[in-house]
Amino acid sequence: MEWDNEKELLELIRKELYTSVVGDICDEIDYHNQFLSQDIRPIETHKRVPVMVGRAMPVVEVNVFEEPKEGLPFGKMLEALDNLKENEIYICAGAAKNYATIGELMCTAMIARGAVGAISDSFIRDVEGIKELNFPVYSTGFYAQDQRGRGMVIDYRVPVQINGVKINPGDLIIADIDGVLVVPKEKELEIITKSLEKARGEKIVQLKIKEGMLASEAFKKFGIM
Repeated sequence: MEWDNEKELLELIRKELYTSVVGDICDEIDYHNQFLSQDIRPIETHKRVPVMVGRAMPVVEVNVFEEPKEGLPFGKMLEALDNLKENEIYICAGAAKNYATIGELMCTAMIARGAVGAISDSFIRDVEGIKELNFPVYSTGFYAQDQRGRGMVIDYRVPVQINGVKINPGDLIIADIDGVLVVPKEKELEIITKSLEKARGEKIVQLKIKEGMLASEAFKKFGIM
């Protein structure tokens, strides 16, 4: 094992890995449904998007038709934000597509707690403000309408599903311009170890092809393409 602690693991992934190679290894060990829907995208796609990696902190959002008569208007959303830990990713699941689930102030609170990113299977807002924070957020799009009176958080740190992909608290999340990948915690040692081997092998294959080796020859020799 090439890492001694969580910090070293996450830094190694940021430095050497990317979703396509890790996804290939998931397929190899029969985990065939680990990518979230392709319409979940980073805010900016016109420039290089760095790898986002951290631990899942799932949040359950439900749709409502009015503010609750008692309690906070956002349910447990503020409680969930305050509960975030270092290197976690706030993952909001379950919302309809008629309001935003994440905004600039929420992202500011996430940063203050040490979170490394956020993901929503719905919309976000305050996009220009979030860009200024330099905080990675993935969503299906942008929409200014508030969730107040339309959605609320009912639970967090519980398993959720997004487009049929199960996300457990503490699962490893890897995201980049190519997609968002869920690495099950119980399989991450095997997946990351094999992914590092494949990623390094790909660099060798790329070099050989640049030097003139045919693609078919490279695949025959290295089994990578």
